[in-house]
Amino acid sequence: MVKKLETIKLIARSEKAARKTNKNMWSRIVEELSKPTRGKVEVNIDSIEKMAQKNKGKILLVPGKLLSSGTLTQKVTVVAASASTSAKEKIKSQKGEFINLKEFVLTPEKVETKNIIIVK
Repeated sequence: MVKKLETIKLIARSEKAARKTNKNMWSRIVEELSKPTRGKVEVNIDSIEKMAQKNKGKILLVPGKLLSSGTLTQKVTVVAASASTSAKEKIKSQKGEFINLKEFVLTPEKVETKNIIIVK
């Protein structure tokens, strides 16, 4: 099993966050990122739209890639390991925010895990 160097670094940072904060969410992210490539999470904007309607004001975390299929009609904050350019544009067009998981993991103590929904 060969993983990209970026993914290995992201897993290591997430493991460090799990140890530092002692919160289960970080361990779940590590588990998702450690899966083989064929089992990686890919989420479309349509799924983000549905989850955002159910969970107003929450941060939606995608432990994989965010794809642009679908439409977005509301402001959302999405954290993902990666995203297509058009998916980022759709989020920005609704005044939403896209945060790369790599940056999000750097300050785990500032993250309130009760406001985060993991989307698969």
